[in-house]
Amino acid sequence: MADQQEGSGEGGKRFYQQQQLETEELASKMVFIQNKRFYLDVKQNRRGRFIKIAEVTPGGNKNRLTLSMPIANEFRNILGDFIEHYATLGPTNPEAPPDERRHSLKSERITRENKRYFLDLKENDRGRFLRVRQQQAFNNYNQDGRPVNPPQIALPAQGMVEFRDALTGLIDEYGQDIADQLELPQSHVIGNRRSKQFFLDVGRNQRGVFLRITEQTRYYRSAITVPEKYWKEFAGIFKDKDNEMQEYNSQMEKSKPSEDADMSEIGDGMNTMKLEGETNGELRDGEGDERRRTSDYDEEVVQAAAMNNSENNGKDDTSSTPATVVAGAD
Repeated sequence: MADQQEGSGEGGKRFYQQQQLETEELASKMVFIQNKRFYLDVKQNRRGRFIKIAEVTPGGNKNRLTLSMPIANEFRNILGDFIEHYATLGPTNPEAPPDERRHSLKSERITRENKRYFLDLKENDRGRFLRVRQQQAFNNYNQDGRPVNPPQIALPAQGMVEFRDALTGLIDEYGQDIADQLELPQSHVIGNRRSKQFFLDVGRNQRGVFLRITEQTRYYRSAITVPEKYWKEFAGIFKDKDNEMQEYNSQMEKSKPSEDADMSEIGDGMNTMKLEGETNGELRDGEGDERRRTSDYDEEVVQAAAMNNSENNGKDDTSSTPATVVAGAD
C-alpha cells in the first residue's frame, strides 16, 4: 500500500513538473498603481497563449487572474468603457451611507470559453476601484477550513488607463493574430442560478470547433463537448422531441373537458339524491333548525317543572316532620 501511495505521489509530481516545463513565459510587464504592483505575464502551453495577472499588495498578499488571449482582448475593450464612465463621475462623497456606497457604479460580464468574469466599478473609503472576479463552480477551502477567495483582482480606478496600455502592448505583440480571428457565436445561459443553469459555449481547438454544454448547480458541475459535425443531428432530435411534446400536451388538454364532464355528472347525481331524500320525508332546508329550537324549548320547560316539583316536595317533607314528632310526644 505504501509503495502504491509513493508511486501515485511520484506520478502526480511528474505530471506537475511536466506541466511546468510545457508552460513557457514569453513576456512580462509590471505596473505600479498607488501602493500595489500588477504583473502581466504572457505565457504559452499546448492549449495556447494566455495572460496571467498577479496583484501584489504592500503586505505581500497575491491575487491572481488568468485570461486567454481572446478573453484578454475582450477585457481590454470593456476596460475602455469603464475608463470613459469613470471620467464622467463626480468626486466621491465620504458622507454617503454605507449601503449606498456598496452598490456598483458600473457592471459588466464576460462570458466566453466556458468561463465567466464579472467586472464591477465600486467605491469604498480608500476610493474607487475595478474588481474583476472569475466565477467558480465550487467554493474551495484551505486546510484550516477557511474558504479560498475566487480568482480576482482589485484595480484602482486611477490606474485603469495605465493598466489598459500595458495590456494593449502585450496583446498587440503576442496575441493580435488570435484576437483578429473571426468571432465565434456568443455564449448563452439557460436556467436559474438558484436552481440549475446550462451554459452553452462555442470554442475552438486543434481538432476544430465544438459546443460545450455545462450543467451547473450549487453543488456540482458537469459538461459534455459536442463537435460541430454533430450539431445538426442534435438539433434535429431536439426539434422532433419538441414537436412530440407539443402533440402530447395538446392531447392532455383535450382530455381535460371529459374529466370536467365526469365531475359535473357526479355533482348532478349528488343533487338528485338530495331531492329524493326530501321527497321521502327527510328534513327540508330550515325544518331541522325549527325542530331543533322547539325541542330545546321543550327540554327547558321540562327541566324547570322538575325543579319546581323537587322544591315543593322538600317543603311538604319539612312540614310533616314536626307533626310526627308531636304525635310521638303525646
